[in-house]
Amino acid sequence: MVRGIKAVKLEDLAKKLKVSKVTVSKALRNHPDISEETKVRVRELADKYGYVPNFMAKNLSARKSNIIGLVIPKIAHFFFGSIIESIYNTAFENNYETVITVSQESAEREKKHLQSLLSMRVDGLIISITEQTKDCSMFEKIIESKIPLVFIDRVPPIKNVPSVTVNDKGGAFSAVNYFIKNGITEIGHVGGYSHINIGKARMDGFIDAMQKSKVPINPNWVVEGGFGEEDGYKGFKTIFNSGSLPKAIFAITYPVAIGIYEAATELGIKIPQDIQITCFGNNTFKHTVPSVFNFVDQPTLELGKHAVQLLLDIINNTYTVPRNIELNTRLLIKGKESLSGLVA
Repeated sequence: MVRGIKAVKLEDLAKKLKVSKVTVSKALRNHPDISEETKVRVRELADKYGYVPNFMAKNLSARKSNIIGLVIPKIAHFFFGSIIESIYNTAFENNYETVITVSQESAEREKKHLQSLLSMRVDGLIISITEQTKDCSMFEKIIESKIPLVFIDRVPPIKNVPSVTVNDKGGAFSAVNYFIKNGITEIGHVGGYSHINIGKARMDGFIDAMQKSKVPINPNWVVEGGFGEEDGYKGFKTIFNSGSLPKAIFAITYPVAIGIYEAATELGIKIPQDIQITCFGNNTFKHTVPSVFNFVDQPTLELGKHAVQLLLDIINNTYTVPRNIELNTRLLIKGKESLSGLVA
């Protein structure tokens, strides 16, 4: 770093190189107006002195930060981890940086993260709401302020909001229908909260499959809760304490299925010998225990990619009407796969 300068500024580089600030700025942005020789000189000096662009100043002057804000419920989760990677890579390919925040399934944290991202003047937001989220007022204010946003996977009950999801109901239907077609009719469901779109849609798919095949639903085997391992653990204990057990369980998420597995193992019940489990979503862990669960596989990389592309369409005004993208799922049966779900 230059002696006496704590934070190198654009004008410092310009003075050293005896060129204008505009020339330095354009060179750093690889602008075609600047010669390759000048670009090399500018970049070398910027690297030498550790120059870091002032994104906030750029944002105030150009009203564009080239930053996307991301708010997700969990990070230690294959589903969201894979989506984060996809969002980050797709944004980077389009010259955008991504600021990632994690709500930890807390509506209060979610609100604070949104406030922080908005104070940074991000160009747009990608959000997956928490299992606690019921108040949509902040989202509505963001929409009214015409700040671009896209919801991914978990979507609040707001009309015509841009979103990228999978066919949750169709995926759930295929999972339960597979059990029924293979002679298993004693089926339970450890579900998510019904006020969250994925919880309701996957429950609807479970009910639809049972009713279409005229299979009775035992209410003692249907448990509503959250989306994590602890919820699966508690959910299975609730079913066990009802006095009877189903032959199969459809779990709302992979972590819930893991919780079910842990509770069943603790109680001396073998999976899948005693009870078969199909869950929505998978994990790299499946390669270690491929015979334990069936999966409704979600295209996480495509979810992230579509979310960024949709958000950029809104940012760049190439998007005119609300759009809801719904992607395919795949039912994976212990190494085999079959298509399920529909493309919107």
